Amino acid sequence: MSRELSDLYRSLARHADERTLVVPQELRRRADRRGRLRVTGVALGTALLLAGLVTGSGLVLAEERQPLPPPAALPPPSGAPAPTPATEPTATPRTPAGTPPRPTATPVATVGNAPVPPRTPATVPDRAFFAQAAENRTGMEPVFRDTAALPALCGARYRSDAGIVQRRTRHLAYRLPGTPTGYVPEGSYAHSITIYRPGRAADFLRELRAAVRGCPEQSGVAGGNATTERPRLLADGGLGDGSVLFEIRAPVRDIDGNPTGGEELRLVRAIRVGDVVTVLWEQGWEGTSATRSQVDADSRRAVAAIDAWLR
Repeated sequence: MSRELSDLYRSLARHADERTLVVPQELRRRADRRGRLRVTGVALGTALLLAGLVTGSGLVLAEERQPLPPPAALPPPSGAPAPTPATEPTATPRTPAGTPPRPTATPVATVGNAPVPPRTPATVPDRAFFAQAAENRTGMEPVFRDTAALPALCGARYRSDAGIVQRRTRHLAYRLPGTPTGYVPEGSYAHSITIYRPGRAADFLRELRAAVRGCPEQSGVAGGNATTERPRLLADGGLGDGSVLFEIRAPVRDIDGNPTGGEELRLVRAIRVGDVVTVLWEQGWEGTSATRSQVDADSRRAVAAIDAWLR
């Protein structure tokens, strides 16, 4: 045996003597502990793996539920205008069951941006004329005649007459309330209704006012005799869309033409309702004079009848 090999054996023996051999029970206990640690580590790793899978699945599902982002817009080619972004449609609110529908506004006809006025009627029907109150009826039916609608006013001419669509005139007698049956009427009217083209009815009222102002005196007939008439404008308002009221006064003369001291009074009222004008010209009956309260009452009836017709 060589010297080097002998030295190696002596060193090995010395190290073996310094260490104590582990008894079998201790070896078994250490092996069991290493086994338990290995099982616990495997279980813990499995739990961590499962938790990671659940968390990852939740994140994937959440991402799937969210809307996909819009694709990135491609840049327009050089020289082309940029595209206009589309407007999303506005959601229409739902109406709860049983709720009545909301009324919608009535459309208004227009030409360009200007509203179109209501259509002007073309004819005047009988129902456009007012019906007399029972206490004013004489038993004589009204008669339609194509006669003058206004008294002469110093020969005035009305340019608005060129805009007349149609005119109808009737004559009717009336009695005052409380007059016994069988008595002669207390008065009569020339009652006319005229349809004008749009805008001309208001022109007529202006021209009529000017005609009355421009005729302070004129020759006329009162009680069958020649006399001097004095037209005069009276304050008026509150009827229709505008009105003109004037009187004509004339001294009463006897059969020989001598003044009796009395005075005959005529009342004339023109009322505009839209493009329609109605005129009540009180003409008396055998020299009687007009009664303002009766003319006012019949004027209101005339406007009400026209309103009902045009409605």
